[in-house]
Amino acid sequence: MKKKTSKQNNTSLEYKRPRQPMLRFSPNAWAKLVFFRDYGDTEISGFGISDPDDLLCVIDFQTVKQDATVASISLDDLAIADFFDLQVDAGRKPEQFFRIWLHSHPGNSPTPSSVDEETFARVFGRSDWAVMFVVAQGGKTYARLRFNVGPGGQVLLPVCVDYSLPFGPSDQKAWESEYQTNIKVASVSRSLVFDDEVLVDSTEPDLDEYSLPQDILEQLEDMEPAERKAILDELSSRPDLWADEEVMFYD
Repeated sequence: MKKKTSKQNNTSLEYKRPRQPMLRFSPNAWAKLVFFRDYGDTEISGFGISDPDDLLCVIDFQTVKQDATVASISLDDLAIADFFDLQVDAGRKPEQFFRIWLHSHPGNSPTPSSVDEETFARVFGRSDWAVMFVVAQGGKTYARLRFNVGPGGQVLLPVCVDYSLPFGPSDQKAWESEYQTNIKVASVSRSLVFDDEVLVDSTEPDLDEYSLPQDILEQLEDMEPAERKAILDELSSRPDLWADEEVMFYD
């Protein structure tokens, strides 16, 4: 007797679970970002250059001229315009170079500050999607994808360095030259504020929201007495500023 085979049994059906979004870095992009983070004692900020076939895969890290402190960054508006022109001339679209905002925190916590959140909302609020990424001095990371199409929404992203991607040797001399050209140590009284898509300076930062580095003695010594007293008073009344808050690790 011939065994009946159902149509379903003769059909190969394979269910594939949707891949979880992940922010991936090429080894060279990650090495350059960490080099900039560790070269000085201030925050640094820049933009991730994405693989055109995988926009959540960062293949390069690019900075522009900026004033940086232990608690803030202020990017030069003309430098941002030049950055746009160079990227467009290179054949890239905005989603490849102006959707992933990368910056560092000199302390141990990568949790975004209120200024970070304001910046992210103002600058990228009209983009269909954008990512805010923070890497702390101690190695912890924070990545959040926000999309503004349809009902909108946001999700935390896991982060990894993808060593399956091709990579070459580091270019520390070029990175050092870029750092010295673009990163200018400024007074702690300046903070990162955007006016629509152009950054302007603010002289009254909210010290409550900053993640400070563990060793700021040298920078405190360089401050004006009134400025130094204000920060020390804030630190003495807010021990939580030094709390080690865990968000996620990179692989």
